[in-house]
Amino acid sequence: MTDATAQKRLVGLAAADEVESGMVLGLGSGTTVYFFLEELGRRVRAGLRVAGIPTSRQTAELATEFGIPLTTFELHQELDLDVDGADEVDSQLNLIKGHGGALLREKIIARVSKRCLIIVDERKLSPTLGCQSSLPVEVLPFACPLAARELGRFGAVPELRHAPDGQPFVTDNGNWIVDCTFHALDEPAAAEARIERIPGVMASGLFVGLASEVLVAGDATVRRLVR
Repeated sequence: MTDATAQKRLVGLAAADEVESGMVLGLGSGTTVYFFLEELGRRVRAGLRVAGIPTSRQTAELATEFGIPLTTFELHQELDLDVDGADEVDSQLNLIKGHGGALLREKIIARVSKRCLIIVDERKLSPTLGCQSSLPVEVLPFACPLAARELGRFGAVPELRHAPDGQPFVTDNGNWIVDCTFHALDEPAAAEARIERIPGVMASGLFVGLASEVLVAGDATVRRLVR
């Protein structure tokens, strides 16, 4: 197991300790969340009572594989705890998410959760968002050329994401993703608002003010950052 994998597993186990019986959970996506889901499934099999709403089809498949009961917004409009990963975290606990392609559903679930707990390894910490990773933006295919032009006018270098077969990457919602390179996003709240006003944009990967806490894995410890 590599150091990065060990850190992801460590913080995934720490996140499972935040779950109490009876909770309705948001189940995030990504390689770090995998270890949380694996441990959560083990605890469910041992008697823990929870239900979860997944942020992606891949997460739904993993939850089913691990024996985690799933639910829907028809039954639960407010979630107790959302556990998810991030691609980049700044000092104010603002995030860039979406490199796995699930940003729209992740943002919806984060917004309806009482607590949004983000789990990362220490490599994801950044002084300013945009320094380490591109910003994913989910757009309607119909409006993609328009959205890309407007993102370019905002200072981004936009690039349509492609699947391994060379076709545009399609999200679980049937949309496309434009990955935007910025030098830095010094005012993430203003950037989020401006980008999400562009016609055809469904969501940006900027998650401003949504994370309640961030668990950060180092070599052998997990520290908690609180907003």
